[in-house]
Amino acid sequence: MANRISDETIEYVGILAKLELSGEEKENARSDMEKMLDYIDTLNELDTTGVEPMSHVFPLNNVFREDVVVNGDGSKDALYNAPYVKDQGFKVPKTIG
Repeated sequence: MANRISDETIEYVGILAKLELSGEEKENARSDMEKMLDYIDTLNELDTTGVEPMSHVFPLNNVFREDVVVNGDGSKDALYNAPYVKDQGFKVPKTIG
């Protein structure tokens, strides 16, 4: 069987992964990639008629509560004991020259 993955593809993947691969490592990577492609070909042979596409195995429900303001933002209380206030915020000393 001819190689389905070219030397250029192996080089390109190595560059993307920021890896310097030896000759043996390139051949191992090629073999692993070809095995993955063979597995995908096997999966493509399965009859998936009537199977709904999904992104998760288990159903997901939104567990967040409704975003409702009940006591305001509390900014006045937060700034009450601040030594310096400017434009409804904390004023602090400059730290960068």
